[in-house]
Amino acid sequence: MKRLRWWLLAIVVAGVFGMLGAWQLSRAQQKRAMLAQAEATIAQRHEVALATASDPSRAAGYDWAVGTGRFLPSPMVLLDSQVHNGQVGARAYRVFMPDGGTQPLLVDLGWLPVLDRHRMPTLPLPELRDVRGLLMPPPSHGLMSPVATRLPDGDVLVTALSAPELPALLGQRALAPRILRLDPEMRIGGERDLDVLPNTMPPERHIAYAVQWFAMAATVLVLAFLLNRRSRRRDTHV
Repeated sequence: MKRLRWWLLAIVVAGVFGMLGAWQLSRAQQKRAMLAQAEATIAQRHEVALATASDPSRAAGYDWAVGTGRFLPSPMVLLDSQVHNGQVGARAYRVFMPDGGTQPLLVDLGWLPVLDRHRMPTLPLPELRDVRGLLMPPPSHGLMSPVATRLPDGDVLVTALSAPELPALLGQRALAPRILRLDPEMRIGGERDLDVLPNTMPPERHIAYAVQWFAMAATVLVLAFLLNRRSRRRDTHV
């Protein structure tokens, strides 16, 4: 009876490890699909209107958007703890209202270094009217809680763009579900690129973790088998 309980425990533990491995494989597949869609969108550059950012049916998709509008004189948003070329900084966003649009959207103005936590970087309000770039979902916040805090200079520091209090801090009722990552050829803001998975694990890392979880599951079962066989031999010799 004791051996049976140990076997059941080993199966449960191995099953949990196996589920975690399967989840990591699923995340790898999702990110590969995201990368493939983004790469195809960037390569084709089939232009859509900026107002598409407000379309809830496209909230998880990627589109190359072109349009006109204006940057609103609302606070700048700084996405905290963003690593670029091994240096920690913040990614800057400004609210942009497309001409004829129903909702404003956040425009990514690039990465800025943070040299002093007491003096966060800032950028002047852009005078651009014509913008173009990649419409995409906001960066994933992983396990961090989405929190927004107003800084002394009036700008807003966030751990994730999904912070529920962010629209109110920017003087807006709501923001479009997608952001605009500006074309790097547009000379404005900080250091910019079209990386759709910044500061998140690439698919290869998820696969590596999946292999580790599956290996741990197999190890638990092998150890349970060896211990059970050793116990049987001991009982036989008693």
